[in-house]
Amino acid sequence: MAESDSIAGTELWAWRDKALVDAQAAGVDAGEVDWLLMAVANVDRLSLRLGTLRQRSHITLRYSLAELERRWQQRLTERTPVQYLVGETPWRDLMLTVSPAVLIPRPETELIIDLAEAAIARSPIGDQLAQGVWVDMGTGSGAIALGLAQALPFARILAVDFSAEALAIAQENAARAGLSHRITFYQGSWFEPLTSYRGQISAVVSNPPYIPSALLPTLQPEVINHEPASALDGGNDGLDDLRLLAALAPEFLVPGGLWLVEMMVGQGDAVRELLEAQGCYRDIQTCLDLAGRDRFVQAIYAPQS
Repeated sequence: MAESDSIAGTELWAWRDKALVDAQAAGVDAGEVDWLLMAVANVDRLSLRLGTLRQRSHITLRYSLAELERRWQQRLTERTPVQYLVGETPWRDLMLTVSPAVLIPRPETELIIDLAEAAIARSPIGDQLAQGVWVDMGTGSGAIALGLAQALPFARILAVDFSAEALAIAQENAARAGLSHRITFYQGSWFEPLTSYRGQISAVVSNPPYIPSALLPTLQPEVINHEPASALDGGNDGLDDLRLLAALAPEFLVPGGLWLVEMMVGQGDAVRELLEAQGCYRDIQTCLDLAGRDRFVQAIYAPQS
C-alpha cells in the first residue's frame, strides 16, 4: 500500500463534487462516494454532510488523490465493488478485510447472529448449546464465525472453507478483531475436515452458495464479474449445497442442535421440504430479513429414537 498523502480540504471537496456527478452519469449510488472517502481519508459523515471539510487545510489520505481517482474510475468503468477497492467492509460492529477471494458480507446476513442467539434462548438445552461447538460452513471472510464468537463468549467456533485464499482472509479478520483464540480454521469441503466432531456439534450455521446456475448471468456486474463464482453458484436449482448441508448435518449435530442457513428469497418451501425429507428435523422455521423477505431457515435436530 502506498504511503499516506495529505490534501487540502478544498481540493478533496472538488474531487467529491466531480465524483458525485460521475456516479450519477454511470448509474452508481452517489452514497458510495462518501463511503469511499470515509474509508480512505480522515473524514466523517457529518463533515461530508455539512461540507466543513472544505475548511480544513490538511486531510490525510491513505493514498494520493491520483490513486483515489484511479480506483474510483475502476468502480465506474469496471463495476468493481467499492469494498474491494478499499479492501474492507463494515459488518455488524466489525471492520472486515475483503478481496475478490471472498464474497462481500451483506448487511442482511448480520441477522443470522441474532437468530442464533434467539434459538439458544428458546432451547431447553440453551446453556449446553451456548457452551458447545459451533461451525460456520463456508466461512469466506469469516464474518459469521466472528459474529458467533462475539455473541457466544463460551462457545468454541469452527470455521470451514474449501478456499485457502478465503481462509487466509478469515484468519486475518479474526486477528484484526482479537478473536483468533476463539476460532479454529479448517480447509476442506463442507464436513470433510470435521470427522472427529461427529455427534459433537451444537450448531451448523451457513451462508452457502444458493443462486441457480442459470441466474448467474443476470446478476449485477459488480457481483458476477468480481465476486467468487464458487460462493454464488448453487447448481441447477440453487439447492445443491443446502441439500448437502441438510443431509450431512445429522451425523455431526448433538440432539437438540441447531441447523441455521441463509438462502435465496423464495427458496423457503424447497428448503423446508429438504429438511422434512430427512425425517430428523423438527421446529423447521422460515425467518424473514429486515425487508420482510424469507431469507433464513432454521431447524432443530431431533434423532428418531
